[in-house]
Amino acid sequence: MAFALLTSVPPVFGLYTSFFPVLIYTLLGTGRHLSTGTFAVLSLMTGSAVERLVPEPLSGNLSGIEKEQLDAQRVGAAAAVAFGSGALMLGMFALQLGVLATFLSEPVVKALTSGAALHVLVSQLPSLLGVPLPRQIGCFALFKTLAAVLTALPRSSPAELTISALSLALLVPVKELNVRFRDRLPTPIPGEIAMVLLASVLCFTSSLDTRYNVQIVGLLPGGFPQPLLPSLAELPRILADSLPMALVTFAVSASLASIYADKYSYTIDSNQELLAHGVSNLVSSLFSCFPNSATLATTSLLVDAGGNTQLAGLFSCMVVLSVLLWLGPLFYYLPKAVLACINISSMRQMFFQMRELPQLWRISRVDFAVWMVTWVAVVTLSVDLGLAVGVVFSMMTVVCRTQRVQCLALGLAEGTELYRPLRESHKLLQVPGLCILSYPAPLYFGTRGQFRRVLEWHLGLGEGRKEAPKTDGPPDAAAEPVRVVVLDCSGVTFADAAGAREVVQLASRCQDAGIHLLLAQCNASVLGTLTQAGLLDRVTPEQLFVSVQDAAAHALERLELNGPKTCTVWV
Repeated sequence: MAFALLTSVPPVFGLYTSFFPVLIYTLLGTGRHLSTGTFAVLSLMTGSAVERLVPEPLSGNLSGIEKEQLDAQRVGAAAAVAFGSGALMLGMFALQLGVLATFLSEPVVKALTSGAALHVLVSQLPSLLGVPLPRQIGCFALFKTLAAVLTALPRSSPAELTISALSLALLVPVKELNVRFRDRLPTPIPGEIAMVLLASVLCFTSSLDTRYNVQIVGLLPGGFPQPLLPSLAELPRILADSLPMALVTFAVSASLASIYADKYSYTIDSNQELLAHGVSNLVSSLFSCFPNSATLATTSLLVDAGGNTQLAGLFSCMVVLSVLLWLGPLFYYLPKAVLACINISSMRQMFFQMRELPQLWRISRVDFAVWMVTWVAVVTLSVDLGLAVGVVFSMMTVVCRTQRVQCLALGLAEGTELYRPLRESHKLLQVPGLCILSYPAPLYFGTRGQFRRVLEWHLGLGEGRKEAPKTDGPPDAAAEPVRVVVLDCSGVTFADAAGAREVVQLASRCQDAGIHLLLAQCNASVLGTLTQAGLLDRVTPEQLFVSVQDAAAHALERLELNGPKTCTVWV
């Protein structure tokens, strides 16, 4: 019910979203410890879409009938978004696109959820203070909401402010106790249930809703809503919102399932997860549910309580079912400020992800930069735009790192067939005229220029040698012109047309310069691309080898050397 407020729909629809998706995932999901249902990040994103699709009238003074009509339109918009995201995930399943989860790196997902937690906190401030304010949407919505709250602060309700303060004073310490004494407690302390009961009793006995105009949940309709297909006319308008929600749903659910699968030694099927969450969102939208996914807080709670299979979801469904059928009237006097406090306290785990930043800085500065860029984009722009910025920036870091290949001198370790760095193996003899080059990066349009410069420098072709940096090789490594070069392609995972043409041009230039070019360890894909680009017009099949050792032996025979079989290798 608390997350339903984030979605801008009546609280009862949060109960529906905690029943149908859980039941469906129990039947189709592969994550044994995963708990599905309402998720703060998705609720926030859905709420922004709903507010944009069905804005509240500027007058703000709505009659009871007008309020019901507005709620019905917003419920329909939220269900249409869930329908669209479910359809997109089913399309991804049909295309077997479960591999897309790898493009949402851990820093991106954690920064996304941490930044969204800040959005949740700020969006709940009007409910905490009892100040009715329209939700801000779009870029810089967080700062607009803060400015509006500060402006309206003198009009805050003392009664709701007191309820919020007391609720947080109970919920936050209980959350901390549950985490700190997790191993000693037989079951987590149900702070939220206690707070809901106390607040409902206090509001009923003191008539806070009539005396102090405290906003309450009101009547929860019993039973289930009638199945209804969302308006298909809305689908073109909500596709732009459904796509990022589908990606967030899959990314969070797949990463969370993988964490617990690794911890408890079982495997998950990412494509089956696409099917499970796609069907879950699609079918539940017929019952007026909003988008749903795996949830961080309830998954952790489920594991702590001893849940080990998907059947644990059935027990939570039974509890929600009892509320829908019999216990709903007990929540009539529940203040909405308490639900806002539950929303904020549930963000604890997401806020504390920032404590990992110092360790991330020590492990990888690039991942730290990805985390910070994503977080800043989520906070300053919006959740969906921040996700796009994070994914693009993360992919750009990968591309940039493929263009920064370091040169390292290697040699054949004495008495072995293994190549070692010079700094580890000092017994190294130079073979005049022989150079072995290993290029440890994909060869595509973005790296072809760097590939050309590196090869020109090592082989003394063109102007490249004058511009290259110093390396840690022997000072006399280039005393004699290169006559044979072995190009180790084991690190070239793929090559595009531009990269393949660069290799063909290299072969042509080596042929003109009197340098014998040998290629070693080309995988089938790279070799096929090079062949299609015309490589065999410049080299013969005898110049292709399956290992560097065979190519080096052939090179030594060509150089007619009978000395020690050692040489300089550049990576």
